[in-house]
Parts: sequence; structure tokens; C-alpha cells
Amino acid sequence: MRITFILLAAFCASAVHAADAYPNRPVRVIVPYTAGGSADVFARAVGVKLSEAWGQQIVVDNRPGSGGVIGTETAATAPRDGYTLMMGNTANIAINPALFKKMSVDTVRDFIPITLVATAPYVMVAPVALNIASPQAFIALAKARPGQFNYASLGNGSASHLSGELLQTMTGIKLLHVPYKTLGSVLPDLIAGQVQVFFLGMVSAQSQIKGGRLRAIGVTGPKRSAALPDVPAVAEAVPGFDVVAWYGLFAPTGTPRAIIMHVNAEVKRILALPEVRDRLAGEGAEVAASTPEAFAAYIKTEMTKWSQVVKLSGAHAD
Repeated sequence: MRITFILLAAFCASAVHAADAYPNRPVRVIVPYTAGGSADVFARAVGVKLSEAWGQQIVVDNRPGSGGVIGTETAATAPRDGYTLMMGNTANIAINPALFKKMSVDTVRDFIPITLVATAPYVMVAPVALNIASPQAFIALAKARPGQFNYASLGNGSASHLSGELLQTMTGIKLLHVPYKTLGSVLPDLIAGQVQVFFLGMVSAQSQIKGGRLRAIGVTGPKRSAALPDVPAVAEAVPGFDVVAWYGLFAPTGTPRAIIMHVNAEVKRILALPEVRDRLAGEGAEVAASTPEAFAAYIKTEMTKWSQVVKLSGAHAD
């Protein structure tokens, strides 16, 4: 018994010492997407401030491919020492497990959530010529003309696809799904009215709306967005409709708790800085710091929601 106690005490002391010394070398943050996207921008915004606070380089490592699967697998198999973190998001953590029939990674089992970083709604946009400016008006028109309206997406299982499926499930309207491969191919058809609605990322949506090329119908978060305060939330017409892209930091399971809490505290401090909040607001996002436990609970609800939507849509990625 005494030997067990001594070993336990030694282990705890070692873990505390590791956290006290952390980090004493560069920290890698894997982003499972290409450079320039929101996950990459948020990782770099936080990484700059972490580097200043810790006096260590924060290396943002973009590992795109297979809808985020490649980078997620890389992060899951990294050493559990706190020197490899991941900026995950809705897609690779909550949607992919339902979308891919075979994954080598279990995003609940293989990762520890550290903290939410940011959330950003999508914007439900339509051609200006459609002359609709609210979710209520679109839903009423779609109900009056079932099956006569198309909605575009960036492919089966994408957020734009599943948002449309969720809207249909919650309202009973019938829309025709038209998948595209790139945003560049969606926008001309949408502006021309060949497709009638699309769930577009906030930054791209703002430029199209301000340029008079598209009209905002609604934002997909639970409330109106500060970036587009005059645009109603879809939830005002469809109570409970809540689709946001969220982003957060993760570590491989087995990373010492003391290090998890150290990173959590530092990132929460950084997210409270006005310049960081402004940087994220420029991307149409809001900071969303949390405890690891609250983040884990949120992920559980998101996985349940999106697994149901994927099942109803019949979407699959392999």
C-alpha cells in the first residue's frame, strides 16, 4: 500500500512538473484544412498570442484532405505530451463520424476537448430576383410550390447540404438538392437564379450581399448576427433551428490534465483580448471560450444532431 502511494505521488508530482515546464519547445497546431480557411485563420490568431505568452514558436501545420479526415488522423496519433494540438471544427469532429462508414479515428475516444474558440453562423442567401427577404417568406413560398425550388451545396455531406436537409426536416418543405464541387461554380448559378437558395459562409456572404449580387434571407445561428444585424435568424421562423460552424482546440487523449488546463486558461485569456475578438469578428465569428467539460457536452449534442441529419439525408462520403 505504501509503495502504491509513493508511486502515485511520484506520478502526480511528475505531471505537475511537466505542466510547470510546459512548453519548453515549439508547439504544433494541426489544422485539418487548407491555409486561409476559417480554422486556419483562428489557429493563427490564437497561435500568435500563445507564442507571445509562452516565448515558444507555435507552428500551424495544415493537413487537408478527405474532408478533414487526414489531419484528424495525424493529430490523433501524435505523442500525448501537449506539443501537438488540433484546431477542430463541426465537420471533422461532429459530422464526419456519421458521414464516413469507416474511420480509423473515434473523435470522442481519441481526443480531449480543450476549449471552444469561435462560432460562426451561415447565411441563407437567395437571388435578388427572387424578391424574398425573410425565412418566413421563403418557407411559405416553398410550401405553396413543393419541389419547385432548388438549393445548392458544396457536395454531399457538406454543411451547406446538411443545413438544407435540416431545414426541410424541421419545416416539411420539399427542395431539390443540387451539389456543386466549388464555391466558384455555385455563385454564378445562384446569382442567375438557376438555384434558389444556398447556405453560405459569413465572410463570402457579406461581400456578395454588399455588392448587391445576392440577398440575405436569414442567418443560421440561434440569434441574429452582429455582422448582419438587420437579417433575421432562421430560428425566428423555425424555432430550434441552429446551425453554426464551431471551432475549438483539442489534444490527443492521454495528454496530462494539467497541460490541458494550462492551455485552456491561456486560450481563454487570449480570447478576451479586444484585438483577438475583433480579428474573429472580421471573419463573422464570435469568441466562444469554454471549459473542457462544457465543450465535451456541446460536442455530444452536436454529434447527435448531425448523425440524425446525415441519416435522414442518406449522405455518405465513402
